[in-house]
Formats: sequence, C-alpha cells, structure tokens
Amino acid sequence: MPITDALLDVANLGVGYGRGTTALRGVSLSVPEGTVVSLLGSNGAGKSTLLRAICGTLPLHGGMVRSGHVAFDGLRTDSWSPARIVEAGVRLVPEGRRIFAGMTVEENLLIGGLRGAGRRSRRKRIAELYSTFPVLERKRQQRAVLLSGGEQQMLAIGRGLMSGPRLLLLDEPSLGLAPTMIAQVADVIGRIAEQGMAILLVEQNASMALRLAERVIVLRTGEAVFTGTADELRTDDALHRAYFGAAQAAVSGASA
Repeated sequence: MPITDALLDVANLGVGYGRGTTALRGVSLSVPEGTVVSLLGSNGAGKSTLLRAICGTLPLHGGMVRSGHVAFDGLRTDSWSPARIVEAGVRLVPEGRRIFAGMTVEENLLIGGLRGAGRRSRRKRIAELYSTFPVLERKRQQRAVLLSGGEQQMLAIGRGLMSGPRLLLLDEPSLGLAPTMIAQVADVIGRIAEQGMAILLVEQNASMALRLAERVIVLRTGEAVFTGTADELRTDDALHRAYFGAAQAAVSGASA
C-alpha cells in the first residue's frame, strides 16, 4: 500500500551524524505532484541534511536516519542508493551549480541526459529545453565558463531536467547572483512549475521563495518552526518577524 498520495513525503524525520550530533528532529513535509514547496532557513538550519536524506547521500557524509521516513511515489526510499533514487525520478540541482566549465552548453546538457535516455530522446529534450531557456540555445556552442552566473544557473537547472525527473530539488538557486539575475532565474523556475513539474525549492531568499511556492516550511536548528501556505507567512507580520527578523520582513514585504 502506498504510504501517502503526495509525490514526496517526509514524515517525522530524525537525522544524526556520529554518536552525538542531531541535525533534524521530527521534520515533516510533503510535495504533491505539480506543486512548488519552499524550504526556508538560515545556514545550519538543516536544509542540506534534509536534501541528503531525500537523495540518499546521507551515508556519504557520515549521517543516518534515526527516526521517521522518506518516501517517493508511495515507496520508502530512505534505505535506497542515490542511483536508485535518481532512476525513480528525483533530480538534485546542487548549490553552486557544479557545471562542467570547460565543456560547451550543449555538452553539459547531453551529459545530464545520459542516464536512461537514448540519443533521439536526448535531442528531443534539448529542443524542449531551448524553448524554455532561449539564452542557452543562443550560446549552445560556448564553453560554460563564459556564461554569466545567472546563465550558469539556468544551465544547471536545464541539465537537471534532461533526465526527465518527476521531482526537481533546487538547492539555493539564487546564491551569489545579482538581483536582476535572481529575477530571471525565478522566472525560469516559475515557467517550469507551470509545466507541471513538482519542485522542492531550498532557499535563504525569502522573497523569491514566497513568490514561487504554494506551501512553505521554515527550518531552525533542525526543527520545522512553521509549515503553511506562502500567503500565511507573507501576510502575517508577527510570523514574518519571528522567523526572519524585522529587516528581512521589510525586504520581503516590499517585494510581495
């Protein structure tokens, strides 16, 4: 029997490193098909640990699931290998982009589609991606190192989409970008969401996250301190100030 109807279900998750370090305590979230859910929190809140649990890479970092579960498409995945989770349809676009700088834009995209896709299928996906990312089509033969930071982030997202995932995990896509580039990347993520892709958006940029997401989870020191709709967090000044502070509340309020 399926555990849940949600595409991704994280229930009462507890994660630790070594004998004494607890990184997550009873964290729950769900991402239904075709929705965008944002995970907000400062550095050290537990966002990276949660992504590792979803992607199956916790053991590579010395971590382990101590309680609760992670499930994808109704099946528990917290004991699966990273490769099996990717095959099931989960794809991570990592923080820092991690593109192949010396390769061309198109070579980066082709590498993203190598697993489980034939040559004809990869070419079809590239054509579809170029309609979403016209700047990448214009620069398809340029080396990735010559792209701007925002263009590199678009390339990283495009490479993630090449495998045809059902769930896209975006880790800090706005990190290190100028405000104009953040707006462009946000527009691209919005267009992908409109096409029906389920997205878990991990961000520190509250303004961007609240603009894109239907539901929001806020982590603080390993615990979920808020779970609700983006509208609830955006419009409740007391909540906003409690979780982000007065300065961030003013910035996000002005951007809403």
